[in-house]
Amino acid sequence: MEIPTPPPEKLIFVHRDPRGVAYVLINRPKALNSLTRSMIEDLAAAIKSLASDDSVRVIILSGSGRSFCSGVDLTAAEDVFKGDVKDVETDPVAQMELCKKPIIGAINGFAVTAGFEIALACDFLVASKEAKFMDTHARFGIFPSWGLSQKLSRTIGPSRAREVSFTAVPVTAEQAEKWGLVNHVFEGSELLKKARQIAEAIIKNNQDLVQKYKAVINDGFKLDLAHGLSLEKERGHAYYDGMTKEQFKKMQEFIASRSSKKPPSKL
Repeated sequence: MEIPTPPPEKLIFVHRDPRGVAYVLINRPKALNSLTRSMIEDLAAAIKSLASDDSVRVIILSGSGRSFCSGVDLTAAEDVFKGDVKDVETDPVAQMELCKKPIIGAINGFAVTAGFEIALACDFLVASKEAKFMDTHARFGIFPSWGLSQKLSRTIGPSRAREVSFTAVPVTAEQAEKWGLVNHVFEGSELLKKARQIAEAIIKNNQDLVQKYKAVINDGFKLDLAHGLSLEKERGHAYYDGMTKEQFKKMQEFIASRSSKKPPSKL
């Protein structure tokens, strides 16, 4: 399904399709999708709205043109940085972290500084061959506040993260895939199509369990392994204790019906 061309005045463009996939496009291509204060607030509002929309199962976040997001618009830096950074309602990264639904980041070009942080707030990333990740906090004297100093090291390792952040040298899509920052790299023209295929694979599954799985992975990642395993066991017992006989029966019927079908194709 083709996404409608976003009108120029919609700097944060949202499109819901009838099958449960919602697209959010950062749409300021002439400025490489750099973020103004109003765009930051609109992005937070869009994620919050989609999180509470029962018709939406998976969110795909991308950018228009040749950039995913080039960071904050530095011509309006004071307006952005001196805002209420503790206001969760207007913080897009906080809203992404609160969202129970899977968020796929489709990185179509530059993901720079704040744009890099928004990418790291997604559940996982796919990228075009032209994508580049860059942390320019140290270059411009900007202190990170959306998680880059903590999340990147946990994703690619502290030594690599230090090099990326201290040097402000771009990381190519190919390198990002080797490091585990990106799951898949595609031709730019195929990026949203491939992201949608992954979204559709997610939608075929039990959505309650998908959301609970996301929560236990994210919550467990904050713990050491022993406590993470205890958390999984605790939530697993609570999940099964809450199921009725009818739900167990439906589960068995579903498993039986799936076992008679061909296995799903590889991604």
